[in-house]
Amino acid sequence: MHIGMVGLGRMGANMTTRLLRGGHQVVVYDRNPEAVARSASEGATGTGSLAELITALPSPRAVWIMVPSGKATDDTIAELCGSLAAGDTIVDGGNSNFRDSQSRAKDCRSKGIDFVDAGTSGGIWGLENGYCLMVGGDDAAVARVEPVFHTLAPPGGYAHVGSSGAGHFSKMVHNGIEYGMLAAYGEGFEILEKSEFPFDLHQLAQLWLHGSVVRSWLLELAETALRTDPTLRDVRGYVEDSGEGRWTVQAAFDENVPAPVITASLIARLVSRQDESFSAKVIAALRNEFGGHAVRHELENVVGAHPDGR
Repeated sequence: MHIGMVGLGRMGANMTTRLLRGGHQVVVYDRNPEAVARSASEGATGTGSLAELITALPSPRAVWIMVPSGKATDDTIAELCGSLAAGDTIVDGGNSNFRDSQSRAKDCRSKGIDFVDAGTSGGIWGLENGYCLMVGGDDAAVARVEPVFHTLAPPGGYAHVGSSGAGHFSKMVHNGIEYGMLAAYGEGFEILEKSEFPFDLHQLAQLWLHGSVVRSWLLELAETALRTDPTLRDVRGYVEDSGEGRWTVQAAFDENVPAPVITASLIARLVSRQDESFSAKVIAALRNEFGGHAVRHELENVVGAHPDGR
């Protein structure tokens, strides 16, 4: 089928390639002309604006957007709605908040335009392995775009999971689970690295891939990373988040669901961004005040130890 792709970053460009390989006709737009040119060199139809992209698509049109969540998505949808017609479909495959998706679906519906939220997982490996797609929206709207979903996903990797917002809600929780899994692997390997034993971390990661109950795709990726850089010397321990972990924790609060693992993993990411934690400084100072415990200063020298070690 014909499909428009707006946003040709790491995900959008690879998804375009997979769709082209699957026999679809893809019209693409990105603010970066070089990204458009790369997709065009693979067989996509390149355009220089959203208006041009819409003109290049036959009716009823389907446009998939892969742009950052929030304002960028709002602006893109608003501009598309200004040119699309009743019966056309917008698919948001980015990491949008599910409440935003519900609101956007309502706004689009008032104009006769269908809106589908597609939670998309697979990262840079999706090009070859396929993308896991959690799709929310009206039955008829989803059915119209299903040929694209089936091409992007591996067998069993696509499902229509519910009404508008359900796709992004399920992707949000998916990423919250991912936060906890990543934190567990990170903590485990740090315990190994700090232990008295000179473990070969790559050896253990590789070993655990065979028959272990903790084997997973994430462990496969850990094995690859440790094979390339056994001590992760070239990796800074700064961990970003794109929003879904925070939204998952908030949803847990809203539903009165205890989620200590996901919550703790989110907090750990925030800690990773501090060169020096002020709260840790306060704790160290207080321990020194009440118990004379040693305080480490900037040059790592230890001062202020209480003589009886309290």
